Amino acid sequence: MGTGRVLKIALAQLNPVLGALKENAEKILSTCHDLTGKADLVVFNELVLTGYPLEDLTRKPFFINRVHDYVDYILENLPDLHPALALSTPWRAVDGKLYNAILFIENRHITAVRPKHELPNYGVFDEVRIFDAGPLPEPVNFKSYRLGLMTCEDMWKPAVTEHLRKTGAEILIAANGSPFEIEKFHTRVDHARNRVKESGLPLIYINQTGGQDEIVFDGGSFILDKHGQQVLLCPSHCEHVAVTSWAPDPESNARRILACTDAPASVPLYDDMQGIYQTLQLGLRDYVEKNGFSGVLVGLSGGIDSALTAALAVDALGAENVLCVAMPSPHSSDDSLKDAKTCAMLMGARLETVPIEPAMDALTGMAAPLAAIEGITAENIQARSRGMFLMTLSNATGHMVLSTGNKSESAVGYATLYGDMCGTYAPLKDVYKTLVYALTRWRNSNYPDFSRGPQGRVIPETVLTKAPTAELRPHQRDEDSLPPYEELDDILYCLIEKELGLDEITARGHAPELVNKIWHLLDGAEFKRRQGAPGIKITPKSFGRDRRYPITNRFISLLADAA
Repeated sequence: MGTGRVLKIALAQLNPVLGALKENAEKILSTCHDLTGKADLVVFNELVLTGYPLEDLTRKPFFINRVHDYVDYILENLPDLHPALALSTPWRAVDGKLYNAILFIENRHITAVRPKHELPNYGVFDEVRIFDAGPLPEPVNFKSYRLGLMTCEDMWKPAVTEHLRKTGAEILIAANGSPFEIEKFHTRVDHARNRVKESGLPLIYINQTGGQDEIVFDGGSFILDKHGQQVLLCPSHCEHVAVTSWAPDPESNARRILACTDAPASVPLYDDMQGIYQTLQLGLRDYVEKNGFSGVLVGLSGGIDSALTAALAVDALGAENVLCVAMPSPHSSDDSLKDAKTCAMLMGARLETVPIEPAMDALTGMAAPLAAIEGITAENIQARSRGMFLMTLSNATGHMVLSTGNKSESAVGYATLYGDMCGTYAPLKDVYKTLVYALTRWRNSNYPDFSRGPQGRVIPETVLTKAPTAELRPHQRDEDSLPPYEELDDILYCLIEKELGLDEITARGHAPELVNKIWHLLDGAEFKRRQGAPGIKITPKSFGRDRRYPITNRFISLLADAA
């Protein structure tokens, strides 16, 4: 079974812009031009022509018509002697069904169509809503070989692989759009190894890279041999094309299968903090650049959340595209202003200082005839004065405002609507407070790949060591209202990511009364979260599509009943 010509397969891990059909088509054509004479076949990531996920764009017939037009455009403009393409795109079949499909293209013609069979319908995925499921796919015949093409979720379940094995596939090739989550890479590899073990076939896994609104695709395409051993790991968080060589496996006696005979050197997998930081950096960069903003505004308070947000912005966009604004109130400490200035200096970012007391006085004077302005009302006037000023500056400069809140604060409602929640994008939306500290320490000791910021420490140690405070009243500390963040974050993780009950959470050492308090804060803050800025998903249960709870909700949880 060891006879046959060498087959050169290129893995094209690209970063499409959703809806930018001409731009994406030109990128596909450019890749094919570069690979002409170097590869027999180029395999692209999922929905590379349109971007992914498409949501309800697929419901517009005009959009699908334009997709078909740009498939024709690609066919007409492919170079002579171009490599074959495994091109993933939405595709309207002759029977009217709309598929998430791989088009196999040879000699400027579509020679096979392989629709996605398994449609995900969980978390951020809702493909059952927008696509039709295709039949179990048959292998594609190419240069005497039989290629088992599949799309993303097809690889996560066994049915497609089993059918391809039974129908004579000699290799598995999966086009993917798999977003980053903490530990997600290992989950992908585990599923891929299961498919290899079940089929006895090697597997090529091509993943998208780049940010799309709240999700970030981290790339990291890879190849496993027939034993499930990694043959290739491509870089993460960037576009990359890798050319590999394949030939019949000389050790295969019962049937012919392909084996990788040559591949570029693998790169090391990112560590946990590096993967998270670079995901936040890439997500922010792509959100700003793909949406055409000129830069960003960051309200720099001297606290750790705004400091890390500013550091991410400088790393993502360059210091010249980041404007930091310190907005002290009468309750702001001199130390906080000093820390804000030091942060900006270390990052090389411009800092402007604009006291908000005039705005506070104006709003208080306007409201005073109607109501007493004291307590939390007075505190929130400070946050809203800052938010109003930043949004005014955004209108005047074209820079978008970054909201600096974290997941812990959002979970319990420790944020002010139309105040510190103002913004176009929230990079730390899915980052617990304890992780904010860990990422800050990591950034001070490491230089992220693809950074446009300075090397070395970018956040002073004083920001890491001082007690967290919103400085909305004299001597205020976060722990006046909340438990220590180590305890709060563990309770929130149990409630959000794990959906645990009271007994299971208290078994971890938490008091029942505290667990109930946090649960009620979490439930009661849903109306705030619905009005918050979009932000980058890094966990399996980010607020939004991953976790959908009603605002009006009188259900009395078993947590409360058990207290």
